[in-house]
Amino acid sequence: MNSEPVAEESPFKGQTGLRRIWNAFSYSLSGLHAAYVNEDAFRQESLLAALLIPIALVLPASGIGKALMIGSVLLVLVVELLNSAIEAAIDRISLDRHRLSKRAKDIGSAAVLIALINVLATWSLVLFL
Repeated sequence: MNSEPVAEESPFKGQTGLRRIWNAFSYSLSGLHAAYVNEDAFRQESLLAALLIPIALVLPASGIGKALMIGSVLLVLVVELLNSAIEAAIDRISLDRHRLSKRAKDIGSAAVLIALINVLATWSLVLFL
């Protein structure tokens, strides 16, 4: 007899085809909205993206250079979304101070910092070399 607990799966996992795609798109928009409304850092980085992406498009760089510049900016948003998700999950579990919670949050913050450094490095290399 197996005594391992059975993990419940989401009832939405059975969706297929266009319905699944539509649901996934809707959840993604909800996630973007939640991040924008609740996360100051995401709003700030979104503003940065709204400024830098059009600038990248008009700068005298190759197509690959522009793609790298825009990609590096979008990567910051992706990493910030993941960092915010980690922080929300940890806060959902407990608001108590715990060394592992702090470690997880600090590591997520470090990932955002590295993504921002990547923007600086990418833009510098494309524009000045």
